[in-house]
Amino acid sequence: MFTGIIETLGKVTALRHDQGNLHITVESAIATELKIDQSVAHNGVCLTVIALTDGTHTVTAIEETLNKSSLGQLKVGDLVNLERCMQMNARLDGHIVQGHVDQTAICTGFAALDGSWEYTFAYDAAAGNVTVEKGSICVNGISLTVVNSKANSFSVAIIPYTFEHTNLQQVREGSVVNLEFDIIGKYVARLMQR
Repeated sequence: MFTGIIETLGKVTALRHDQGNLHITVESAIATELKIDQSVAHNGVCLTVIALTDGTHTVTAIEETLNKSSLGQLKVGDLVNLERCMQMNARLDGHIVQGHVDQTAICTGFAALDGSWEYTFAYDAAAGNVTVEKGSICVNGISLTVVNSKANSFSVAIIPYTFEHTNLQQVREGSVVNLEFDIIGKYVARLMQR
């Protein structure tokens, strides 16, 4: 369980394909605090730490994960949003995030405003996922508030702190991002279908 509040940025230092899997090695400020078998969200995808070295950790993304997320598009040198799992005695500053990416989206709009940034993302609505005005959405693991919700797109407004401390600083029109829709909204949508 995560909150969508990014703890730090990591830098991809190695990528190794192994059959249908991708082993991803990431350098970060939290690597020395991690342990084998720990869950860490990488751009919103919950992955298990399988190896540690001085200043890096390695995780494995299986084919199912690669098909539903943008992790297969990572390159050495890319920045990755990292968040360790939530502590049960801590405040929930973002929203309930599982680290289970529902689908990807494409950035269709980016605007630098007077002291903030606005991003618009389009996604395939055929999967049945929805957003609502002022509801929560997780983009690359970041808990954000939806503005301008439409049937297959939405926008988010980004404050300077989020822009500077996440990999949104690298997202522009055409970039592919990971989306995790609000878990409560997903359950309500499923119940309404019955």
